[in-house]
Amino acid sequence: MSIWWSLHLRREAASVPLARRLLLGAMDTAGVDPDISYDLSVALSEACANAVEHGGSAAAGSSSDAYRVTAYLDGEKCRIEVVDGGPGFPDCSHVAVPGLSAEGGRGLCLIEQLADHVYLRNRPGRGAVVSFDKVLKWREDALLRVV
Repeated sequence: MSIWWSLHLRREAASVPLARRLLLGAMDTAGVDPDISYDLSVALSEACANAVEHGGSAAAGSSSDAYRVTAYLDGEKCRIEVVDGGPGFPDCSHVAVPGLSAEGGRGLCLIEQLADHVYLRNRPGRGAVVSFDKVLKWREDALLRVV
């Protein structure tokens, strides 16, 4: 069995904990191990915070006033995708590690540490995509557990 959900969120700070809580609730209900759920929820929070901060354009009322979060729990893996309408990444080939004194830029590095695989993609003229996945561990009482 698998489940997936998708949210269309406004680029506002309040949307970040909303997405995180929805993910945590779905994973708890399905029976995902709490440590895995926590790692994925922190990674999702970072990806959403990036979309809120960097995912828009200067045009008021444009489609970049929003971003989309999609999560898939399928068998032994969870895949999360965050899509925004901003300028995209300057260089998708790697994620640079910021210096210790940097005020920002650690979010993508944190996502890389918490997830098994991270994929960054630009959609020319339409924004950026951050997707990541992680192999799931299940509680003994899990509803969706793969045997």
